[in-house]
Amino acid sequence: MAYRPRWRRIPRTGPPTRPRSTRIRLALCALAGVLLLAGGAAAYTWHRLNDNISSVELGSLLTPEASATSDLNILVVGSDSRAGKNATRAGGGDDVGRSDTTLLLHVYGGRKKAALVSIPRDTIVDRPACATGSGQKPPEHERVMFNSVYETGGAPCTVAAVESLSGGMRINHYVEVDFNGFAELMDALGGADITLAKPIDDKESGVHLQAGKHHLNGQQSLDLVRTRHGVGNGSDLGRIQLQHQFLTALIGKTAGQNLLTDPARLFAVAEAATKSLTTDSSLAHVDSLASLAYSMRGLGAGDVQMVTLPAQLEQGDQDRLVPDTARGKTLWAALKADRPVPEDALTGTASEPNGIGQVVTSG
Repeated sequence: MAYRPRWRRIPRTGPPTRPRSTRIRLALCALAGVLLLAGGAAAYTWHRLNDNISSVELGSLLTPEASATSDLNILVVGSDSRAGKNATRAGGGDDVGRSDTTLLLHVYGGRKKAALVSIPRDTIVDRPACATGSGQKPPEHERVMFNSVYETGGAPCTVAAVESLSGGMRINHYVEVDFNGFAELMDALGGADITLAKPIDDKESGVHLQAGKHHLNGQQSLDLVRTRHGVGNGSDLGRIQLQHQFLTALIGKTAGQNLLTDPARLFAVAEAATKSLTTDSSLAHVDSLASLAYSMRGLGAGDVQMVTLPAQLEQGDQDRLVPDTARGKTLWAALKADRPVPEDALTGTASEPNGIGQVVTSG
């Protein structure tokens, strides 16, 4: 029988934990934890938040969790579409939108450490045959850009492509965050306080920020994490490094806030978070998200390794990447065996830092 997370009531005071200032959790864990607290406030709130979450049915494409402490793989996609009820777009079909942020979150057994693998949108991959949620069956296709997979077949084809790219790594859950919802969530959190070590000037995205401290609202935060021409050499790799740095700063702020002392703001954050989410059907409930968050409560500041898929520049095309097969095998083999990613899987590829350095830090 498939394992389904159970609701676990948290005592009012809670068990002893690490100091709040040192607890940096993954964004998914932190946001789902917010939902846990908001969901217990009142029955109508619980049902309202449940109704906000959209879902997509992925069936046998996903592998149920073995237990609440087993290793776990969650595919996280950032898209510019809102799937809506019945996930007509996330499931594939017309107006599916685009994805330019794809993360595979591997949480190790015991759920006290994790690795976050970014897959560049410009990576050339072979798309396997897949079936979309709307009944279409795109055939396999060699050498397509990774972000075109989502455009073609939504969540089902994206899951199939990642499993193929990783040599068969099984995915347990799917979470999609739409970009407009991300901006609204950032506003609900009070924006982001960051410090830029270097100025960012990107005419295409409209991001013009001098070095130093800045307070960004939701839209400004979204523009920052989507900019690419203002950092590094203008490639997707520089943007991924910027996203990793911003995510670390954001998690630090989220973990450091005591939203329980401000119920109105707590509900605003939970409302924005749930409205931005499309998940696989087994996660499309506040209690399921809360149970998942609770199982990862031990993740701390130094427990999350940020990784970019090992890749090389396409010969003759500086805007395209091809997976580094040898180092990729090392990466995926380590995660399948629930082992830390070895350093030799991350060196000697185009995915190494592109000279942008530590651009973003917490404000």
